[in-house]
Amino acid sequence: MSETKSNESQLLRGAVLPTLIVGVIAIVLFSALRGLSGFYGALLAQFIVAIYFVIHILVSRLTRNLDPISTMAMALFSYFAKLFFLGLFLWALAKFTDRQTIDRLSFGAAACALTIAWLGGEIASYLKLKTHLPLPSQEPSQDKS
Repeated sequence: MSETKSNESQLLRGAVLPTLIVGVIAIVLFSALRGLSGFYGALLAQFIVAIYFVIHILVSRLTRNLDPISTMAMALFSYFAKLFFLGLFLWALAKFTDRQTIDRLSFGAAACALTIAWLGGEIASYLKLKTHLPLPSQEPSQDKS
């Protein structure tokens, strides 16, 4: 295994720790405030947020060597697929579970806090990356005076 880690694994590692910390805090907080339904809501939020952002990292890894048009197509496809499945999940949650089983407020607040924690960790680890972008070669300017 090489000593240099991929950008995706560094972003994943930087995002997981803050998300786990916020997740544990949310689970404890909503368990205390809302009981067992708050526990289930916060736990489910952590599961859903983690799955969606790991899919984002995997799509990034899959499209690393593709041309920009294919990368954009994959990014848009994964975005709309995740949006569709999130809507489907929320519909199933509302249709097939009782409010006393999974607390909706705990789920929503925990999901928002976890999303902010994940994105904050990912941004912080991105800023630590040493990415080298190829710059176009500069040709000496032609003076047309």
